[in-house]
Amino acid sequence: MISVADYQRYDGLGLAALVRAGEVTPTELLEAAIACAERINPQINAIVIPMHEIARERARGHLVGPFAGVPFLIKDVVQDYAGVPTTAGSRAIDYVPPTHAEITERFLRSGVVIFGKTNTPELALKGITEPARWGPTRNPWDLERTPGGSSGGAAAAVAAGIVPMAGANDGGGSIRIPAACCGLFGLRPSRGRVPLGPRIGEVWEGASSDLVVSRSVRDSAAMLDAVHGADVGAPFEIRPPQRPYLDELQQPPGRLRIAFSTRSPIGTEVHAECVRAVIDAARLLEDLGHHVEEAEPEIDGERLAQDFLTMYMGQVAADIAHWAAVAGARETDFEPDTRALGLLGRTLPAHEYILARRRWNDYARALGRFHERYSLYMTPTLAQPPVRIGELAPPRWLRIAQSLVLAAGAGRFLHRSGVVEQLARENLAKVPFTQLANLTGTPAMSVPLHWTADGLPVGVQFIARFGGEDVLLRLAAQLEQARPWAQRRPAL
Repeated sequence: MISVADYQRYDGLGLAALVRAGEVTPTELLEAAIACAERINPQINAIVIPMHEIARERARGHLVGPFAGVPFLIKDVVQDYAGVPTTAGSRAIDYVPPTHAEITERFLRSGVVIFGKTNTPELALKGITEPARWGPTRNPWDLERTPGGSSGGAAAAVAAGIVPMAGANDGGGSIRIPAACCGLFGLRPSRGRVPLGPRIGEVWEGASSDLVVSRSVRDSAAMLDAVHGADVGAPFEIRPPQRPYLDELQQPPGRLRIAFSTRSPIGTEVHAECVRAVIDAARLLEDLGHHVEEAEPEIDGERLAQDFLTMYMGQVAADIAHWAAVAGARETDFEPDTRALGLLGRTLPAHEYILARRRWNDYARALGRFHERYSLYMTPTLAQPPVRIGELAPPRWLRIAQSLVLAAGAGRFLHRSGVVEQLARENLAKVPFTQLANLTGTPAMSVPLHWTADGLPVGVQFIARFGGEDVLLRLAAQLEQARPWAQRRPAL
């Protein structure tokens, strides 16, 4: 047997090594994970759909792969598991998929034992995890604060020690944001690196990528090795890596040219702790032999934010229509925020959507030119440390206004009023740095290099050229060795 305390000491590859050595069985690991979840989950509300009996049956079978026998959780959106409801955090949805999503299938081929699904905001739409259906997920570092979103349940479960890593996805920062809030490593792969079929071709016009949040860099690297590569009928295939990503961790990163900025691209305030995290990281990078200087790509950040929100609104409208057709969802069962975004999406002129989507190319070209001069671009992951639960909920006056707008169906009027520009500024003020990687399709990571005086984690973001996961992982391994973070654990 393995105790919960011993179970929590290992990362995923460490647990798999114990299984291979015969020191512990997959069933014993699973029971330790379940015991851990039963003790901790009532405090943090990270797991919303348990799958214990499915997991017990799998743990008794023959498991192969780099993570054979390792307990694992998947996110309750996109990562469908055959026969288990997908709710996408919504009271309107109870969809039971007939087949696994390809990403879930590949997780399983890696040998993991999936024993539950994690909480997410409705339709994975927010950088906090407070859905009306399941209630808020709480940050293990401070139970009054958010773990971020939309992979907030995944990050909270990993930070709390329930699992060493968990499935996540990132359409506007949803791997990096919760990684930053919870003191974890979070890598968002390049567009097309990880498959999303068969039910879906591209999520959010290709802005979204799937992988994990993890305590160790090597777990993310090994899982990327296990899941990357196009599936049948994928929109396109990205060039495969030259060597396994896990092997990249043994390669020195060389002397990188790293640009950094602490300025919000939409001109909003950046908390002093987030600025301090980047400045401190810059000093560390220089000590490690890298060239670091302040510079930014020539991109209109406010325009990019508006174009991101244009896509976001259109996708919400399409998702509401999709779930009505596929699962009989009623629009009135969605949360008011979601319905208001859906109304804006339905009344958005098609040519404006297309023009906004075309500008993604401009951002990608500008960032590509920037990466001709710099290996990486470093920023804060977030513009402030984790906010308190409920802090970002709409005020009462706004909820009343939303209900009036929905009743009147005044979407076209709102578009003409400049509401998109205002929404972009207000909704992304806390998270203005992450959308650049999503719209350009480039890989990016959040690294837990800083903690505030009162013990809250603060992430530092690095963005690489398209296909540059190898550069990110080599640097992440160097940073992990120079300033280890896995031993820092919340006192739950």
